Amino acid sequence: MNCHPSENNTNECRAPRASVSFLGLLVAAGAFACAPLTSLALPSFARQMNMQCSACHTEFPVLNQFGREFKLTGYTQSADTTNLPPFAVMLMPSFTHTQAAQAGGAAPGFSENNNTVITQASLFYGGRLFGPYAKSLFGDTAASWLNKVGVFSQMTYDGVAKTWSWDNTEIRFADSGSVGEHDVTYGVYANNNPTLQDPWNSTPAWGYPYVGSGLAPSPTAGTFIDGAFAAQVVGVGAYVFVDDSIYVDVGAYKTLGFGMQRTFGVDPTGEAEIAHPAPYWRLAYETSVGDGRLEFGTFGMTAMTYPGRDSSMGTDKFTDVGLDSEYQISFSKNDLTAMANYVHESQSWSASYALGNTANPGDSLDTLKLTVNDVYDKTYAGSVQYFNIDGTADTGLYTVNPHGSPNSDGFIFQVDYMPFNKDGGPKFWPRSNVQLTLQYTVYNRFEGARSNYDGAGTNASANNTLYAEAWIAF
Repeated sequence: MNCHPSENNTNECRAPRASVSFLGLLVAAGAFACAPLTSLALPSFARQMNMQCSACHTEFPVLNQFGREFKLTGYTQSADTTNLPPFAVMLMPSFTHTQAAQAGGAAPGFSENNNTVITQASLFYGGRLFGPYAKSLFGDTAASWLNKVGVFSQMTYDGVAKTWSWDNTEIRFADSGSVGEHDVTYGVYANNNPTLQDPWNSTPAWGYPYVGSGLAPSPTAGTFIDGAFAAQVVGVGAYVFVDDSIYVDVGAYKTLGFGMQRTFGVDPTGEAEIAHPAPYWRLAYETSVGDGRLEFGTFGMTAMTYPGRDSSMGTDKFTDVGLDSEYQISFSKNDLTAMANYVHESQSWSASYALGNTANPGDSLDTLKLTVNDVYDKTYAGSVQYFNIDGTADTGLYTVNPHGSPNSDGFIFQVDYMPFNKDGGPKFWPRSNVQLTLQYTVYNRFEGARSNYDGAGTNASANNTLYAEAWIAF
């Protein structure tokens, strides 16, 4: 979660907000009205392609090279063999155990430990904009254009908060061609979460861990680009991928208005509001190394924001600059993916400091994630991640402990079993999938909400979490 100063001088972990332009309203309303609903490895994509989920993923949501191509071409490639509408459903029942009980309950309505819940239930619309019906509805000429427009969108019920809201949502137009001797894939998009459009799993929106408990303590600090804006902004941009090697993406984001967020099930209270469209950039290079594919790149975003939607003292400013890399190789029956992600955030609290919401006029924050994921025989998977959060101490911004420290680090260990990954699920609703997960998070340092912090930083292990989940998609 990403912590930003609020108008009440409390540590609010929420995303920013801004008034929405007519274009933003049009894009958001159009995407939502067409039932564009999003997620990860959608069975609707598999049905559209008449392939197993493993054709695009090592384990979902990790994309392989073909999966990245499918995403870059706008989710629109199709085998034209099904008349099923591009809907999918996902259920995520789970169990959470923390090393120490959480006094007062893990969340309202839950016990202090050993909680079960439907972490989330989601409805998706994913694939071509009009599914398999564009030709019959509009004729050949219109369909040839409309079938280059795809959606990837999600409506989610949060079983912990007991609320519905829109989730990751994107609509894009994509096509391929050539410029001289160079092959080019290009597109334009609108979405509600920076980095959602990215084809690699080394950037935040689809980065590891792909699942996690909403009933366990979590680190307080995080960069803005790592989820702080999710579901509360609309952004538009364009990208080009040249010779399957050079990827360039530029866009800008502006937070949706208060009423629009409410319509989509999002509570905008206490958010930081983007004062002007915030530019986003992404540059990556992918190449063959041995029998695998190596990507390395940079991404970032900068924004001027009103703290707690209060413009009386001017704006704060943050700039995020990220570096990432991904190496993926298949050998024998193994699909191995190694990922690295580093983000440096510069924070200028001109308005927040004047309002008394921070102890410092400026801070910085650095996050590092190093992840290795291996899938054996498309069925069994294991992952490990080291994560580290370090930043400037600020007693006004990070209020969990008397030192105002944002620092946390530890490891996540995870094993998965995917019984249908090769076979594609029952015939009456083909391409369904199930992933059974057991995850254990170990903290070396911990500063976060609902922590068992003892005031000296020596009780991080009390927040260690065992999480079991069934990820059911059909």
